[in-house]
Amino acid sequence: MNKSYLVETKILNFSHDAIQRLIKERGWQNLDDYNKVGAAYTFVKDEIQFGYNRSDDIAANEVLADGYGQCNTKGNLLMALLRALSIECRFHGFTIDQQLQKGAIPSYVFWLAPKYIIHSWVEIFLDGEWINLEGFILDDTYLTSIKSKFSQIKDSFCGYGIATTCLSNPETEWTGKDTYIQKEGIHDDFGLYNSPDEFYSQKGTNLSGVKRWLYQLMIRHLINMNVNRLRKTSNQSRG
Repeated sequence: MNKSYLVETKILNFSHDAIQRLIKERGWQNLDDYNKVGAAYTFVKDEIQFGYNRSDDIAANEVLADGYGQCNTKGNLLMALLRALSIECRFHGFTIDQQLQKGAIPSYVFWLAPKYIIHSWVEIFLDGEWINLEGFILDDTYLTSIKSKFSQIKDSFCGYGIATTCLSNPETEWTGKDTYIQKEGIHDDFGLYNSPDEFYSQKGTNLSGVKRWLYQLMIRHLINMNVNRLRKTSNQSRG
């Protein structure tokens, strides 16, 4: 066991009351390791909706309180939950091409997005091997909405927060194997880090200065309105 993969950090603040309460209420501590991963993964994937928080490097409890997140912030919460459940995990940093976000980020604010956007996934150590978890980024309702919107496309697709070779079956559910939803959009590979704290202290976050201020104050709310509209459109079309 590598204790550095279980350590609590400022971002991975799993001793926070809200996180401990969630674990206790759900009874996750009583599960075996495979199902601990599955429970935490599915919670973050589907009960924390896809959306844009104020910054990538916010603490896990803030993501939980927001009730939404994207690759980096959902990853913060997932890692905190996993470490609280004694599942070893580490951070893998990347960038993704901005084109992956087209549609999710409306065209009228797309100028804000860096050409290559900081991205990450979570790696867990289970049964003697490392497993990559990326498929938790999009909640099932949102993903179903996009699949319905582009029902004529079965294979490669890039946009709306998705970059996959198989839109009809992107394999985002936990089955003990790697899960991906944005992997095909990766540009730079920054490698492995013990924690998101370590990564952001070296690489920084996606925005700075006036762009960061505008994003936090106004633009992310416009993006979230768009994402929620896309999610609701699917519900209405199926209803």
